[in-house]
Amino acid sequence: MDKYLALKEQFEIRRDAENAVKMAAYMRDLFPFYGLPTPKRKAVYKDFLKAEKNKKQIDWELLDKCYADEYREFQYFVIDYLITMQDVLAFDDVPHIKNYIKTKQWWDTIDGLDRIVGNIAFTDARINDLMLAWSTDEDFWVRRVAIDHQLCRKEKTNAELLEKIIVNNLGSSEFFINKAIGWSLRDYSKTNPDWVSNFVENYRDKMDKLSLREASKYL
Repeated sequence: MDKYLALKEQFEIRRDAENAVKMAAYMRDLFPFYGLPTPKRKAVYKDFLKAEKNKKQIDWELLDKCYADEYREFQYFVIDYLITMQDVLAFDDVPHIKNYIKTKQWWDTIDGLDRIVGNIAFTDARINDLMLAWSTDEDFWVRRVAIDHQLCRKEKTNAELLEKIIVNNLGSSEFFINKAIGWSLRDYSKTNPDWVSNFVENYRDKMDKLSLREASKYL
């Protein structure tokens, strides 16, 4: 059976109509759900992802079919697939991932795709220049990916790049941008609080209150 159809069949079998309503409501009814909480969803394709990882080749045809599906669990599957295949991803794959970033946009998928793109920088430094370019994109979701692509890097954070990207987005009135700025600074403050303190001090007058509150949480 076609891999996409086989996965869809398993999702259908496990459909939880009551939970689906709750999950859709949490996402402002932007997408329909099967109603599968994360553990149950991942259990469906755990063995499948293991097999795919051994192949060391990304099945973009499958991922495109899944991302086009109306049910949100399929977009989550694509993200889990790409995380599993992170070591195989290369710079040339970024345009394909960007198509997903530009499709069915909401914070849940954007925040799942940001570090998938960002982690490619560990094998190809061209990602750094690309993220700087994305930080001025007309699509604020693309800018959010640029702002948060270094989350959880700790001491491997490129602070100079982080500063440039955030500065490019100061003065925004977009909630999801100002939240992202705050999150990126808050996360890095766990590793380098002095750097974040200096950043806040230098740019306080240009930062949104939301960004300041998030950035200062652990200072």
